[in-house]
Amino acid sequence: MLDFELNQKQNKSIQEFINLANKKGATYLQYRDKINLHDIKLKNLKLIRRLWDRTLIVNDDIELAKYCDGIHVGQDDLNKINSNKQKSIQYIRSKIGRKILGLSTHNIKEVKEANLLDIDYIGLGAYRGTKTKKVNNILGKKLPQIAKYSKKPVAAIGGVRVDDQIEHIDFLVIGTNIYY
Repeated sequence: MLDFELNQKQNKSIQEFINLANKKGATYLQYRDKINLHDIKLKNLKLIRRLWDRTLIVNDDIELAKYCDGIHVGQDDLNKINSNKQKSIQYIRSKIGRKILGLSTHNIKEVKEANLLDIDYIGLGAYRGTKTKKVNNILGKKLPQIAKYSKKPVAAIGGVRVDDQIEHIDFLVIGTNIYY
């Protein structure tokens, strides 16, 4: 995951991050930017798209999904759209079509709810504490057991390291702090 704010704090450019992601063999890149305005995010996404020829996912911003291969949203994002998660996902699907749609989950209840939604994968976590956001629920060794409840591919999120090997996980979302 290329977290713009953390990348900036570490005084690294987008190009440096992408070079490291390539070196580590990443196949997906998620762009997370909680501080910039829409125009700057768009400019950054266009730069990333020029430098990155594999799957690109944007975090949270439905309007930016058209410049990517998909979008990843959180539980709070769904609640902002509609208190009914099914309706929220339907709305997002109406905007992005069949692009990749991922949803963050944090417990068995959310995983089971996600099984009923028109999404492509779940992010499950946080695995560990992370510098990219405040985490109230660290799953640690419980994460593989919770992942078994998913009928969707599962990505481990939150504090994941390149060398982590977690059972019942289809892929890892590695944060910016892992590369530097």
